Amino acid sequence: MSGEHDLVTLLRSLNAVLQPETYVFVSRPGQGIPPDLVPRMVFQEAEGTTFIVLRDEAEALGWSYEFPCRMVTLNIHSALDAVGFLARITTALATGGMGVNPVSGFYHDHLFVPEDRADDAMAILAQLAAES
Repeated sequence: MSGEHDLVTLLRSLNAVLQPETYVFVSRPGQGIPPDLVPRMVFQEAEGTTFIVLRDEAEALGWSYEFPCRMVTLNIHSALDAVGFLARITTALATGGMGVNPVSGFYHDHLFVPEDRADDAMAILAQLAAES
């Protein structure tokens, strides 16, 4: 399963799904994942460990966080080396005045968009798919 490479196919087949939960970004010193925490993403940086977790989990742990956001899953299996897919999507969102934090998994790309702009993001993505 190598995923789709063709940009036109990727954009035409774009099926964006808005997840209901609110996520946040957290940076913690050191490495490791606390017991019983199921982060959506973990990334080690020189300054500390970045977590994307549910806002409720961060608050329960007393963690400071930034960027309350919603996750949009792009339900098309894009190849990890597909050229231009996320560039087109992030450009469309930027044109709409929206910052986005994209994360690529093995099978799908996920967009973390501002919580209060989630509906706007979905409308922009639907328009992008329809125009392709």
